[in-house]
Amino acid sequence: MTLEVLYFASLRERVGTPRETVETRAATVRALMAELSARSAGHAAAFADPASLRCAVDQQLADLDAPLDGVRELAFFPPMTGG
Repeated sequence: MTLEVLYFASLRERVGTPRETVETRAATVRALMAELSARSAGHAAAFADPASLRCAVDQQLADLDAPLDGVRELAFFPPMTGG
């Protein structure tokens, strides 16, 4: 499947791009993170601490174990605080 992957804030800085199109067979967000981590040192740094990441699957907040079947867009971002 083909996914549009978006990176925000510090993740964008580590990966070096705000978005990329990814071809994958990953079944879950977590599995895709493992694939992406192997792409470059920047990707590995971005996904080094999964507990500090949040994601949105087709613009809906999701768990890292969320399935990717039928997903078109996946966004990764650090936790946000209000204020």
